[in-house]
Amino acid sequence: MISITLRWLWMIAGWTELIILTLPMYLLSFLPKSWLQGFYPRLFYFWCRVFTHALGVELKLHQKNTHPLPSQYILISNHPSAFEDVGIPALFPVYCLAKIEVADWWIVGRISRAAGTLYVTRESRQSRSDAAEDIIHALGEGKNVALYPEGGCKGKRLHDSFRYGAFDISLRTRVPIVPVFLHYEAQDDFHWPDDVTLVRKIWDFMITRNNRVNYYLHDAFNPDDFKNKEDYMAHVYQRYLEWQAKYLE
Repeated sequence: MISITLRWLWMIAGWTELIILTLPMYLLSFLPKSWLQGFYPRLFYFWCRVFTHALGVELKLHQKNTHPLPSQYILISNHPSAFEDVGIPALFPVYCLAKIEVADWWIVGRISRAAGTLYVTRESRQSRSDAAEDIIHALGEGKNVALYPEGGCKGKRLHDSFRYGAFDISLRTRVPIVPVFLHYEAQDDFHWPDDVTLVRKIWDFMITRNNRVNYYLHDAFNPDDFKNKEDYMAHVYQRYLEWQAKYLE
């Protein structure tokens, strides 16, 4: 009982902190984008960490990598939940690729747009092509980009395969791919089915009986080690299957 009370007090403090930070961030988001580029993304990363605190989530980074992170990278991960929309930028300085619906979320959407989030309509081939060019442009500016090669929240386990986009972009730009495997210990509470609203999912995060989530960081894949996007994808997907067996099965 004491631990539950302390956790709710911790979340109340987090929501207070989040509200205090969100108001100026929302107002700042109306400034011209050229004014925001220098400081707003860093403020967004801090806001994501505060959001994690408000949700009562115990976010754990496990550095399984034996080499330092590359100076620039494309970060990929499996995508079982909505939480990684704040979990990934809470831990890594990345510009995320998100579904277009996120841009319309109340307050959060405007803040994410101001932070430089990239968007895609997953069902549209033209939108996916445009998003790929946006990612290449962002990489050309020296940014790190995060995306989910499953193409959306496909379930608590890996989808049948990855899409080729991230691997094609890595080959074209010569930017390495940094893999992160996500493990939510209370998988049912964190999984986000299509018929569940954002507000309901946030509530599920807050009342979960196990609030620990594990993000396993592994060594980067070098695009120079692969001849084509098909081989590249197949190799990385196989590694993810191995991590799934290790961390989930």
